[in-house]
Order: sequence, then structure tokens, then C-alpha cells
Amino acid sequence: MSTLHPPRLAPIFAATPSAPGTPVHSIQTMRRKSAGHGGPLTKILVANRGEIAIRVFRTAHELAMHTVAIYSYEDRMSAHRQKADEAYRVGAGLTPVAAYLSQDDIIRIALEHGNAEFARKVEQAGIAFVGPSPEVIDSLGDKTKARTLALKVGVPVVPGTPGPVDSWSDADSFIKEYGFPVIIKAAMGGGGRGMRVVREESEFKSSFERAVSEAKSAFGDGTVFIERFLERPRHIEVQLLGDSQGNIVHLFERDCSVQRRHQKVVEVAPATHLPEEVRQAILADAIKLAKNVHYRNAGTAEFLVDQQGRHYFIEINPRIQVEHTITEEITGLDIVAAQIQIAAGATLPQLGLTQDAITKRGFAIQCRVTTEDAAASFQPDTGKIEVYRSAGGNGVRLDASSGFAGAQITPHYDSLLVKVSVSGTTYEVARRKMLRALVEFRIRGVKTNIPFLFRLLTHDVFIGGKTWTTFIDDTPELFKLVQTQNRAQKLLAYLGDLAVNGSSIKGQSGEPGLKDEIVIPTFQNREDPNGPPLDTSLPCEFGWRNIIVEKGPEAFAKAVREYPGTLIMDTTWRDAHQSLLATRLRTIDIANIAKETSWALANAYSLECWGGATFDVAMRFLYEDPWERLRTIRRLVPNIPLQALVRGANGVGYTSYPDNAIYDFSKKAVENGLDIFRVFDSLNYIGIFLQMKLGIDAAKKAGGVVEAVVCYSGDVAGKNETKYTLEYYLDFVDQIVAEGIHVLGVKDMAGLLKPEAAKLLIGSIRAKYPDLPIHVHSHDTAGISTASMIAAAAAGADVVDLAIDSMSGLTSQPPMGAVTLALEQTGLGTGIRYADIQALNLYWTQVRMLYSCFEANVRASDSSVFAHEMPGGQYTNLMFQASQLGLGTQWTEVKKKYIEANELCGNIIKVTPSSKVVGDFAQWMTQNTLSKAEVLERADQLDFPSSVVEFFQGYLGQPVGGFPEPLRSKIIRNKPRIDGRPGAGLPPLDFKKIKAELRSKFGKHVTDADVTSYVMYPKVFEEYQGFLQKYGDLSVIPTRYFLGRPDVGEELHISIEKGKTLIIRLMAVGPVVEGRAQRDVWFEVNGEVRAVSVEDKNSAVETVSRERATSDPGSVGAPMSGVVVEVRVKEGQEIKKGDPLCSTTMADSRLQMESAVTAPVSGHIKRVVVQEGDSITQGDLTIEIVH
Repeated sequence: MSTLHPPRLAPIFAATPSAPGTPVHSIQTMRRKSAGHGGPLTKILVANRGEIAIRVFRTAHELAMHTVAIYSYEDRMSAHRQKADEAYRVGAGLTPVAAYLSQDDIIRIALEHGNAEFARKVEQAGIAFVGPSPEVIDSLGDKTKARTLALKVGVPVVPGTPGPVDSWSDADSFIKEYGFPVIIKAAMGGGGRGMRVVREESEFKSSFERAVSEAKSAFGDGTVFIERFLERPRHIEVQLLGDSQGNIVHLFERDCSVQRRHQKVVEVAPATHLPEEVRQAILADAIKLAKNVHYRNAGTAEFLVDQQGRHYFIEINPRIQVEHTITEEITGLDIVAAQIQIAAGATLPQLGLTQDAITKRGFAIQCRVTTEDAAASFQPDTGKIEVYRSAGGNGVRLDASSGFAGAQITPHYDSLLVKVSVSGTTYEVARRKMLRALVEFRIRGVKTNIPFLFRLLTHDVFIGGKTWTTFIDDTPELFKLVQTQNRAQKLLAYLGDLAVNGSSIKGQSGEPGLKDEIVIPTFQNREDPNGPPLDTSLPCEFGWRNIIVEKGPEAFAKAVREYPGTLIMDTTWRDAHQSLLATRLRTIDIANIAKETSWALANAYSLECWGGATFDVAMRFLYEDPWERLRTIRRLVPNIPLQALVRGANGVGYTSYPDNAIYDFSKKAVENGLDIFRVFDSLNYIGIFLQMKLGIDAAKKAGGVVEAVVCYSGDVAGKNETKYTLEYYLDFVDQIVAEGIHVLGVKDMAGLLKPEAAKLLIGSIRAKYPDLPIHVHSHDTAGISTASMIAAAAAGADVVDLAIDSMSGLTSQPPMGAVTLALEQTGLGTGIRYADIQALNLYWTQVRMLYSCFEANVRASDSSVFAHEMPGGQYTNLMFQASQLGLGTQWTEVKKKYIEANELCGNIIKVTPSSKVVGDFAQWMTQNTLSKAEVLERADQLDFPSSVVEFFQGYLGQPVGGFPEPLRSKIIRNKPRIDGRPGAGLPPLDFKKIKAELRSKFGKHVTDADVTSYVMYPKVFEEYQGFLQKYGDLSVIPTRYFLGRPDVGEELHISIEKGKTLIIRLMAVGPVVEGRAQRDVWFEVNGEVRAVSVEDKNSAVETVSRERATSDPGSVGAPMSGVVVEVRVKEGQEIKKGDPLCSTTMADSRLQMESAVTAPVSGHIKRVVVQEGDSITQGDLTIEIVH
């Protein structure tokens, strides 16, 4: 800091003259008038940057002074440049740090740490230097000289070398005398730079060389000395003020023990639990040292206090410290103002700063909020601050630099963002106030250390006020961080992508068909039809689930069988939308009508809402947690049993799993709210390795209702049916019933069950098993299933599957309204009110319109299903897939090939995943224009779809009648045959190990249920987690905003949790940024303007990024972000494991931590990807080694 007033500089800093006779009302004249004086110093240049420069400007303005800032090219957008009255660039052509260290032009100098040479130049130029005299800086700025001074005046110091150490070998005698550990310190250092703690002799040489290198880089002087390292000491420093008359006072002490790598993190004033005699001894020694060197201006005397209460002098920092703010808070003094006034010639008595007049009050704490990621070894983060909302209120002080939205955080300077200082009457009051202040911060776009500060401030040791200098390093639990959710900004990132690129949800064609909010219908009051509507604010508590909960599955099955009418299962929440809307129905649209449904369908047997394709689609396309869907529905519908479709030994997956995976899945399903397992096998696999047996046993042991399923195919009443006959089905039912099931399901996946066949099959089963509940499922593809369900009920079925009218018909289930009215006239009523069905239908009509962008082009019934036997859910999906493959115009041909593919497979039961095999086979045949005969003839030469090959290998189990030969042998060739249950020989999974690995990869939010999701769908789960990390939980977004592009000016109301609503308005979409495929999208969030940068996927601009290291040991990644300072190898060079490859410097000028990148393996250098001066981020490829 220096004041500018010499005549030769006047032309540079002269004010712009105003017109003659014009009164000047500038900010400067108003300052002087309000200050009441002109002052001896009128202009001040601050030779520093960031928050400390702003701090000085503020006091200077209070003293009616004109301020001048200096800045490097990289700091041209920095806040400190804008806070000064004038600002000038320094260090043109120099590196970012060197620019502020340049002394070539004294007027445009910038120096972070004062030195004697600079002070002399300033004073020789006729400029007053605000700081100690050059002689004092010379005697104290070098730590070795300061140690000599302390010894001279009798102030204790830590045992150390008597002077600088030029070579590591010169320290031999000292180490022999005192042993390890020792600390190497830069003589000109500060802020932890050039410091290394060495505990073993083997580390000494390399540590010494790195300390010297860091010291040279940071200070231009590699001089170091060595001290005995004290274990767990406290770091206490004393704030000093001195004037030119020899007066010295202290402003009490600060505890700066909470450090990381010798860099202070949190400071407290005054020090807690410091014995009074120790305190007074430290204060007295600080005064003694300052008086001895005739100290002038502000400075800090620093001491260590060991476990026995002995104090040792370290150094005097001849400048104002970052943490001076807390001293100001407990004393009420402005230290910077005192500095300036002392430089102007004022004495301490004149300023009222005598020792007896200086008192302290309460406690103060300072936390340094930095853009560092504590979870990644405090690696500094860079980028643009997208959101900045700071704290405030009583007792909170903020000293910020780049703390504003839009600020660009670069790797060139230290990562300090804002200093937060709080004060309170007690230490505990101050601690709690700091926690409150940190909670108020919202900083998005870059990572900060705030989560770490939370952990630190709430740790028992910090609460007790008894920290030490290595407390952070000694306390690994501090790094068990609770990360902020950053929900709003992630949400904006998604909405911004939607605004620029449109929806990325696969299968969507066009915009949602409904842009208005869906209206929730009202229901007639049962007790007073003419009165107010039914109160559905709370869910209904009475229903069939009560029996399961209170009496168990057996009692439930018995009650179902005894019911005089026909019960229904509503498929709207699962199979209906799977068949009509490609399974794209989101949880929010189920939840919005769930409580009403609990009342309207209180007498329903169950709600099918889970399993089947909904499990993986939730993660894969809707970016939702399927377990959270189950939990949400359970919470909102406590009275109706919830049912899932489960693929036997395949759970909700499409492959084979170890047995313990299926038992684990079933247990978790019940724990999360599932009641009924509808267990099936895609091939009706019968035999000693019965696929269904595992699923049945797992569901039973989990405590669920077991509904085992007979998958229906063919035509049981047809004269020409030879395979799927009545005898076949009755035999299959016998084997299933023998497993001790609770309910029998008959699942007609394609809608093949005709009324007469329903009478024959259901009637025959009922005659054989009069006490067994029977549940019938069908699809309405041919338009016949309404009649079939009525026929099944008449033949003895206890439950039939229906869908709300607007979600029924075609490839879905029969309409609920029509079937329930028809059953009422047969004496087999469902107990569901027609008026309630119609009320629900009003809601689902709107939903169907909303999701019309997923509708398949199925306009009418299709009786050709009796020929191709395509399942209802597959019919619409296969039509879409065919269109995507360019086969849309050949849909009729695809259906013909489906028939042939089924025949080639042996006329199998077709339900996921076996139906997928036939579908893939059919599309492959269509694409390659192959007939059935050609496939049979050329099977040993063709490359079949993998799903077809795996089917013939036996991965799905054994089809009825076995595999057709010789086709099987020709297709699988030399691949293994699986003739038993595919998963029988798989080893059990270690769920704890999997959970630990997932938590390590994705974070501690991973639950046991997530582990099961990963087991079922590893890749899908990982992609889903990656999406969550980027966009957050999008399940809270109304569907019209989730799928549709927002309009400019449109206001979106999104509730992210109870009582928290984001009001978002799209303001503008910017142009493509030149040279990059990026657009800035501007939003207003709760009245605050925010921007997100979005990749324009339709832009022709190519995005270039650095190559990333792989998992190969020879692919050497950067250990941290920073700058490459040295490359030590060349391509083709032979190297050994451990050889140095290159060096990088951490992107943080406070630490300037040099890191050597060494070879992880022996070999020769294939590629050198980086060169000196390259900016890199952690994980970027640096060197590639052939090993």
C-alpha cells in the first residue's frame, strides 16, 4: 500500500478539470465534506489485489482519500478494479502472479507481501509507504533474521538451524542433534508456501528440494531454514500497531490453529482456553520484539504454544493479515485506518490508541470461504459463478472479492472468495452465528469449502475450542461431507437444455398435447350426495390391504375367494400406460391422483403400479427412482394392495441373477410397500429347474402375496390347437399350485383369450381348485377382451384386470366403466361406483392428452393379433422401434415376419423377455429380407441378433417342447448350451461390497435399494446417477415442463419440497458463442436473474476437450488441476516405475504446491500429451506408457 502525491506523478493522477464556473459535485468532494477534513494524504495506491485491496479502499474512502488500483490482464474483470476510483494495468507481458510482483514501475506496482527493496523505491520516489520502514522489513521479512533477533532479546524460539540452509546435506548436524520430525520453512515465506514437514530421513532430500522450488516460485528467493517440528501445537498470533515515535501497542491475540498445510482456515479472537499467564507472556514478548526493531505501522507477531503451555516465537509478519477482521470485531478498531493515519504522521496517543484504552469485547470467528473441493484434497475449482447469494444480519461481516454472479474464477490466483467474520458475546454464540451465516450462502457454478466448514464448526474439538495446527490432518471424519443439493441450478440446467435442444426423452414425438395444468376432479360425498364434495385431502384408510397387514396373505386369499362379486385390478398405473404410452408415465402424474384413487377404488383387489418395464424405464428414460415411486404410492394409497409384475428368477430384469439377488429384491420390495407379486416366467418353464419356483419362494419369504401366473398363448378352445391345450394348462397349474401359492394368475399378454376359451379354461381350473382365487389378465388388441373378462367372471374368476376408460382399449386392458356396469347386471358387482370411475376418467383423459407425444399410431382394433400373437405392450413398442429402424412403412411385413420368427423359435410363449427375442428376430429378418426357409437353410452362416443367440443357448430357460433342432445347433455353433435354470450356478453377490463401491463412485446417498437397482440394471443405474449429478432430481417438475420447451416469458411454478416453490421465468436464449457450441440461457428464479450455459447439440461448432486418462496403468492422468511447469521425458524414452515424468503446480498461488507426476509402471514413453505451460484439470492425460 502506498500513497501517491509527488509532483512528477500529478499529471497521471490529476482529476479531470471541469468547465470554468461549474460547481463540482463529485464523489470525492462529497467524501471530503462528509469526513470534515482534507487530510495530509489525498490519494492511495493499493499494491495488492482481491478482498484485501477492497478492504483498504473502503477505509480510504472513509478517510476522504482518492483510491488507485492495479490489476493484471487476468484480473481485468475483478471486483477490486471496480471498487477503486482509478485502476491501471500492471505487468504487461508477465505471468499472472509475476504481474503483481513487478517492481519495474513503482506507480503500477503490485505486491502481495511487502519487502525492503520495494519500500525503499516507494519512499525514494516521494511516495509515503503505508507499512513498516524498509529497515524493519529487511530485519523481519527474513525468518532467519527474525529468529536471530528473538534470541538476542530473550524471546524463546523453536530449536532450529542458526541461519539459512543452502543444501539438504548442510542440515545433517542439526538433524543428528534434534532428530525427526523437522519442518523446512522458506525464509521469505508465508501462507504455508515453501513449508514441508518431514518425519523420516528417506523423505528429507526430496522435501527439501521441493520446498526450495516452491520458495523460488512464490517469492523469488529459495532460501530456507529448518526447525524442530512441534507435535500438535497451537498457533497464537498478536496484532501489533506502532508509530514513528516508538509507541507500540497490542490489540490482543488470535488463535489461528485451524490450518491446512500451514494455511489458516478458521481464526478465533481472543484465543479460548489459553492460560492467562501464557497469554500475558506472549503479549509481552510481542511488544518486546516490536520495540526492539522500532516497529512502525501494523504487524503480526506469531507464536507456537506446545502441549505444556510453552510458547515459541515464529516470525513477525510486517503487514496486515487476512484475519485482522476478527481483531477489529473484538476491539472496535479500524486497523487499516490506523495504518494510513500512522503513515501520515499521526502518533498512537493522538489516535487514542494507548494500551490501557484498548479493550476487547466478546469473541469473533473468521472463516475463509474458498473455491476448493475438500472432498478432492482441497483442489481449487475454476469456472463461472452462476449464483451468488451471501449471508448478512446482526454480527456478520463479509469481506469479498469475486463474490458475485458472473465472476470468473481462474486458476491464476488464490481461491479465496469471501471472508466471513462473525462476533458474539461468547465463543459459542459466535460459533452458532457462523453456522447460520454459512447456511445462508448459495454459491453455484464452482465448488466451495462450505460443506467442510460445516463439519469443522460442528466437530466436538472445535466446539470445545481446543484445536491444534494439525487438527484437520489428524481428523479424517472432517471429510465426511454433507454436500449441498444445488437443486435450483441443476433444474435450470435441464430447463435450459430443453429450451435450446428440446426434449431428449427417447420415444417422444413433438410437444406435449396439453400445456395447461391438469384439473383434479372432485368426488361425490358418499354420506351426503347433495352436500360438499368428498374430502380427499387425506387418503382412505379402509381397503383389502388391511387384511394383508392384519392377518397375512393366506387370510387375504381366502377373503378374496369368499367375495360374492368380481374384484378388479386397475392397470392404469402400469400395464395400461406401458401398452399405450411406451411406459413413459411419470410418478408425479400418478401421485397427483393417488389420494383420490384410494377413495374411488377402495374396493379394488389391487393397483398394478410396479415391476415389468416400469422399473428400468423409470431410470432409463424418466430419470426417476423406481423405489421412490413405490414408496410414494404406498404413502398416498395405504389401503389398496399394490401389485408388481415379476419375471420369476429374473426379478424385474431381463437376464439371470444369483439366487440371493432375487431374495434381496423381493425383501426390499415388501419393505418399500409392495403387497402382491405376480410371478411369471416368459416361457412357462416347467421342470426340476422351474424358473418360477425361485421367484415364488422369494416372494413368499419376503411376506408378500404370491400370485403365480400361467402365461396364455394359442387357443385353448380351438379345434386345431395341438400345443397349448387345456391339458397342458391344467398340468401347468397343478405344478404351480404345488408350490403353495396364494392366488393363480392367468396372463393373456396378447389378447388371444376369446370368451368361449375363457369359459373353458377358467371353468376347468375352478372345478379342479374350488378354493383357489383366480385372477385373469388380457389385452384388448382385437377388441374382444371386454366380452372375455365378463365370460371369465361368470366362469369363476375372482379378479379381472381393467383400466380407466381413457387409458383402456386397443393394446391396453378393457374399459373399467363398461365392464363394471356389465358385471353389476350379472350379480357379480365390483363394489366400485360408476360415478367415481367417471371422475377418475376426467383426470386420465387430460393425462392421455398430455402424453400424446408418446402415442403409437394405433387407431383401431387389430384382429390379426390372433395370427401373430404379439403381446399388447410389445405391439406399440415394436411399431415404434420399426419406425426408428426405417421399417415403419413395412409394418405389415414386420407382423408377418413375427409369425415366422415365432415358428422358428418353436412357437413359444411370448412375454418379455421372450417376446423381445421374437421381435428382434422379426425385425432382423425384415431388414435382411430373409424368409423362414432362407433362415433354416443359411442359419450356420448368418449373424443373428444377440438376443436370439442367447435364447437358443438357453439363457431364458427351456421353451415348451424344447428347442427346434438342428436350427439351435446352427445358431449357437460353438457357444455353450444351458440346459438347466440359467442362474442356478451363479455365485452369490456381496451387497455390502457393491454398496461401498457405488458410494465411492456416486456418493453417500446410495441406499440399499439403489444397490438392488444396480444389480438388476448396472449400466442403466450408472447412467441414471450421472444424469442426477448433472440435473438433480427432476421428478418434482410437472410433466408439461419436463417434456415441453418453455416459452420466453412463461412462468413456471415448481415445488421442490414442502413449502419451497421455485418461480422460474425464461427470459432469453442467447446466440451460439463464437467458436463453441454453447448458448447462454437466462432465467429469473424467484426474482433473481440466473444464467446457465448449454451445449447446442444442433450447432455445427465442434467442441474440443482434452483427452482423459483411462484405467490403464500406463495412461497417466494429472493428479490435480494446475499448470505444467516441467516435462522430464521424451517419446520413446525407457523409464522405470517411480521415475519423474513431469511436474505440475496447483492452481492456487497461496499454496503454490508443486507436484511431481511419476511413472506408475516401467516401460517406454509412447506419447507426451502435455507441454510446459499447459493448463490441465485433474484426470487429464499427460503421458502414455507402453508397459
